[in-house]
Amino acid sequence: MKLAFTASARPEAQEALRRLRHVYGESGEAEADVIVVLGGDGHMLETLRRRLKDSKPVYGMNRGTVGFLMNDYNEDGLDERLANVESVSIRPLVARCQTASGAIVEERAFNEVSLIRQTAQSAKLKIIVDGAERMAELLCDGVMVATPAGSTAYNFSAHGPILPIDSRLLALTPISAFRPRRWRGALLPQRAQVRIEVLEAERRGVSAAADNREMRDVVAVDISEDSGAELPLLFDKGHALDERILREQFNV
Repeated sequence: MKLAFTASARPEAQEALRRLRHVYGESGEAEADVIVVLGGDGHMLETLRRRLKDSKPVYGMNRGTVGFLMNDYNEDGLDERLANVESVSIRPLVARCQTASGAIVEERAFNEVSLIRQTAQSAKLKIIVDGAERMAELLCDGVMVATPAGSTAYNFSAHGPILPIDSRLLALTPISAFRPRRWRGALLPQRAQVRIEVLEAERRGVSAAADNREMRDVVAVDISEDSGAELPLLFDKGHALDERILREQFNV
């Protein structure tokens, strides 16, 4: 099996990169059968975004902090582990952002697309789903649309629901909603087309982020699943993403 390695800038990830290249050798990304990622979830998300061009399978080993999308780090028996992995197919969201200057910026997100206030003023947002206005005005710190793979990340910290990996759902979750105070969000089918418009954008500035890529001063964001993109994410037996998500739901 031909391998290509990529590592974050963290010292422990760079040391692991050196050691694994010495033990297993390395092919270029174009020739590799599997891309091995060393680092944390942030580096994994960047790697997944780069793999949209060829859909090569990605196997991560945690040399970062949380590492929810990663396997445990182990230098031994990598070839054997890769021969027995479980594969999970994930699809990104597409965020099409219109800024106050009129520019259109398009980004992909595997965890979530979030809109966050960028001033002391609360954000004032309108939510439209599949062309129908569902909330005329939401006063809040922000709002996000999360995938099942990303539902245990920022979405869960904002008290959004954890979604099974095969649920074919999206979580629409407010961040510190002020009005309506008791709104806790919604579950949407993954085919949903979500549009979030920024009201009073000139004095209530809002930024948008597709995972860790930020766009400032947005006035509207259209969010949908990229049904034409699907990537295989590889996990060791017994530690696949569906099992990790299930454990999180019972982690008290």
